[in-house]
Amino acid sequence: MVTFDYEDKIKFTKAVFYNFRPIPLPKPFQDGTGGFGQFIPEQGYLELSDQEGMTAHYTVSRSFVNEMLPKLLNGECKSYNEWRNDLYWKIRNSGFQSGQAVNVGTVDLMMLDILAQRENKPIHRFLGAEKDWASAYKGGGSILLSDEELVEEMCRYVSEGFTTVKFKVGSDKGQNMERDLRRIEKVRKAIGPGIGLAVDANQRWSVADAVKFAKMAEPYDLEWFEEPIHSSDFNGLKEMKEMGVKQKLSAGESMRISYMYEIYLEKGVDILQPSLGRMTRIDDLLKIRDLCRKQGREFQSGGRTAYNAYFGCLYDENERIEFHAPISEPVHELMLNVPEIHDGKCFVRTDIPGIPVRMDLAKLETLGYLESKTIYQA
Repeated sequence: MVTFDYEDKIKFTKAVFYNFRPIPLPKPFQDGTGGFGQFIPEQGYLELSDQEGMTAHYTVSRSFVNEMLPKLLNGECKSYNEWRNDLYWKIRNSGFQSGQAVNVGTVDLMMLDILAQRENKPIHRFLGAEKDWASAYKGGGSILLSDEELVEEMCRYVSEGFTTVKFKVGSDKGQNMERDLRRIEKVRKAIGPGIGLAVDANQRWSVADAVKFAKMAEPYDLEWFEEPIHSSDFNGLKEMKEMGVKQKLSAGESMRISYMYEIYLEKGVDILQPSLGRMTRIDDLLKIRDLCRKQGREFQSGGRTAYNAYFGCLYDENERIEFHAPISEPVHELMLNVPEIHDGKCFVRTDIPGIPVRMDLAKLETLGYLESKTIYQA
């Protein structure tokens, strides 16, 4: 099973943090639990430099700046392995599902960016990818959209070359299944039987309600039913399978470490869905991928598509990443070196070492979204 193991020494020498004002979405977005709202999630952007002049670039939270930078800019020179292990175990009392754990994963990602730059390779080639593209499906379908708007959006995704599309269910806080089913029927009729159609409940329902919904949705041939119940209700997922739910069940975007995915497999979950920006250790993505391969389950990966596409190059053609359009498309408009996306694939840049994606700081400043710039020295 893949585990990253690098002894390269890293001394962090400087960090520059660009703090963003709230950046509005072109259209408010909402899932079945009211998630996301009116603004993109990105709070800021960090440039983190090492003693060899390499600089990692990544969007980070303000908590990362406050909690992690003092631990990194302390003058110490340690190997990748030492940095990762030291930071990992320092947050153990906060829990490996915590925000602090996600911050450790962000450091992991930025160190990999630096190591790839030192080797003068794009990140996916540095990690051993043999192709320069990732398979993708496209998701969106806000609860706030009208039926007509939803059908139009899903048809647009199909016209762009995606063979699987996904939208949100859980209308009216999960109390309006009739609306959800009507929307499934309309979308299925519009896109035809040859396109995969999945729905995402974002943990909206109880076991009983999720089973009820699944059975009513059987005529529409759903490709999968995502996060129907609480993400930690492992036995509830098992119960759904035992109660005869026919759709594939998927879960995983709320988990941070590979051990939790082993439990999902034990309980009968069909599709595991870790997210790049939420993992405590980046190589857990590959561990989870390999668990799925070993047990004949399906693997997918979420996260901001511009970054995630590079890791998707490490997956097989049937191991897809999610292109979550309502959030990723507006963010991509504020980025440079974004992968080209067409025909159900994301084609990454191969001419820039490390992770090529950058925030377009000039554009952000012009639009008035760049609030401040702070420089931190070791």
